[in-house]
Amino acid sequence: MVDAIFLLGAAVSALLGNAWLALAMDGHWQQVHGTSGASQVSRPVLQILGALGLLGCGALCFAADRPSMALLLWVMLLALGAATVALTLAWKPALLRMAWPARSTVAG
Repeated sequence: MVDAIFLLGAAVSALLGNAWLALAMDGHWQQVHGTSGASQVSRPVLQILGALGLLGCGALCFAADRPSMALLLWVMLLALGAATVALTLAWKPALLRMAWPARSTVAG
């Protein structure tokens, strides 16, 4: 049961990490929020949160399983998170506002 919770947390972490990294880019920020780009303050914060989210995904995978399986699972979750964010940006970009609801009006 604990392993399932770790794996669910890893999947959520991979999804959020990829979403935060995507929102750090001007084009994706504009798709999601409709403004010109993330501010100078929120861009580095989004990049750091994205990196921590992807590393957190790895840590949760390694906590849930043995190293050889955890590494495979981590890579698969990173790919799944990236594909999910890409498809969300293509289909309904406004759904990614849940990852970073703050609106920025200052162009980066």
